[in-house]
Amino acid sequence: MTTAPTVNGQVIGQAHYATRAVLETLLATTGTTFHESVALTATADAGGVIERPRLVERLTSTLKIDAAVVETVLTGLLTQGLLAQEPGDPARLSMTAPGSALDHTHRAALTEVTARLYADLSAEDLATAGRVLTEVTARANAVLAGA
Repeated sequence: MTTAPTVNGQVIGQAHYATRAVLETLLATTGTTFHESVALTATADAGGVIERPRLVERLTSTLKIDAAVVETVLTGLLTQGLLAQEPGDPARLSMTAPGSALDHTHRAALTEVTARLYADLSAEDLATAGRVLTEVTARANAVLAGA
């Protein structure tokens, strides 16, 4: 009988990369990159309209990527017609109908695969893992901030 490993960076990383690979496979069916998907989801979660600087900050802080990378992603989404600048306020970005449809497609596919990945895990185990990973994230962000 093998014992489950104690949670550490390697175990967390393996789970992250395995689930991200699943997501990347789903996104590939629509020609969407991971960063594009995160930007669309963040915009949808903000009610479909978001200040560009807020979206840039959200992606740089959560994905740990450079603002220039985010700007390139946003330019691509605008060019593809998935996001649009609000008339009279180019600092505000809004979901277009095709952007909303694509976000909905991604969410539906992700919901289905997530149900399979977490199917037989207890609510208690998931809650514990959520608390632990949230705390590890907060501590890592504090280290990055120099605290």
